[in-house]
Amino acid sequence: MAETDRNLSNRILIGLAVGTLLGLATLLAGRWEPAALTFMKDFATSVLDPFGQVFLRMLFFVVIPLVFTSLVAGVAQLGRLDRLGPLAGRTFTLFFLNMAIAVGLGLIMMNLLRPGDHLDAGAKAMLMEEFGGAARRHAATAASAPAVTLSGLVEMFMPKNLFGAVMGHTNGAIGDVLPLIVFALLVGVVGAGLPEERRRGLLSALDLVSELMTGIVRLALRLAPYAVPAMIYSVVVKVGLDILVALGVFALGCLSVMLLHLFGTMSLWLRFWTDRRPLEFFRDVRGVLVTAFSTSSSNATLPAALECSKGVLGLRPGVAGFVLPLGTTMNMSGTALYEGCVVLFVAQVFGVDLSVGQQLTLLLLSVLSAVAVAGIPGGSLPLIAGLLATFGIPPEGIGVVLGVDRILDMSRSMTNVGCDLVTTVVVDAQERKAEAG
Repeated sequence: MAETDRNLSNRILIGLAVGTLLGLATLLAGRWEPAALTFMKDFATSVLDPFGQVFLRMLFFVVIPLVFTSLVAGVAQLGRLDRLGPLAGRTFTLFFLNMAIAVGLGLIMMNLLRPGDHLDAGAKAMLMEEFGGAARRHAATAASAPAVTLSGLVEMFMPKNLFGAVMGHTNGAIGDVLPLIVFALLVGVVGAGLPEERRRGLLSALDLVSELMTGIVRLALRLAPYAVPAMIYSVVVKVGLDILVALGVFALGCLSVMLLHLFGTMSLWLRFWTDRRPLEFFRDVRGVLVTAFSTSSSNATLPAALECSKGVLGLRPGVAGFVLPLGTTMNMSGTALYEGCVVLFVAQVFGVDLSVGQQLTLLLLSVLSAVAVAGIPGGSLPLIAGLLATFGIPPEGIGVVLGVDRILDMSRSMTNVGCDLVTTVVVDAQERKAEAG
């Protein structure tokens, strides 16, 4: 992470603390002067909430183009799909398995802890009312969703009116990102088979659009040090201490599952698929993990990861040079885990129950959307907003977790990089076995 990004993270955390403390002070003062508390609630509704919406809407603007361009480019840059060979097949299989396990662990944790249930019925009702009735309509739609059938899945993934589904059917709505992801994957597959010159032209155009959308995200993040305290203050004075308890349980749960996946699941991979000892492996790569944690950037950690894989771990340069760069943009297990947890947490906060079938769909979408996350702080926020809308949850609800998002960002990056290194080791071991056999 660049120095400016590190300063931004610090300012956001400071803003979170300031907003929380001011909210607590207002609640305390309200015990002796109820009129003052009422006034500050009205002030939060009329002034602070609209300011926070400016920040959120800038993120919502980029959902559709960012998801589309990132996924198309991710597939198209691979070139001819029939020439990828066993190396790519093993790599992408492990990428998907890694992220799917991570999301699955996160969803299990969220269903067991249910941090959103720490809000009482009155607080949930207030939040539903706060979002102007749209939340109730979303919740009703989710509750009345039909059972998962083959025809229903076809309609869900490939609706007759693609643009109608993607753009949303009501004013101001974020559309369903699921058919957009399917369409982007199809375009990417076709794009991968184009002649080399035309494929490079396609990638150049996609990179330009992605760069523009990333620029908008960066502009939005400049408002974050001011928008985050405004939004957390508004939530605290309206909901009370319950929201802080729920956020604390959510953050600790996410952190615990990330560490479990990195040091638990990945240790099993090393034990069963390689001849390396997990404790020795993590001791060898601890410098890379510390770099990822301190920079909050997989991209910034890539040079250190490549050096470690060749010099310390003794992996083949060809394997490390193929798997690690792809993993930096595609093998985002910490990010996928976090996206699934946020959607389920916000659903619990708003009282929206997601069925088992919907949570399985959430697992798949979290894996796919994590691949499209821009490699910048806050890059996952627009995609999470799109996932919320897909499952009938008010996308504005992402504002509830914005403060702790920055706290968990470093752990997400460390998990992503650690899993990239383990995947590279496993692929290298499998390649050696295949050649020996």
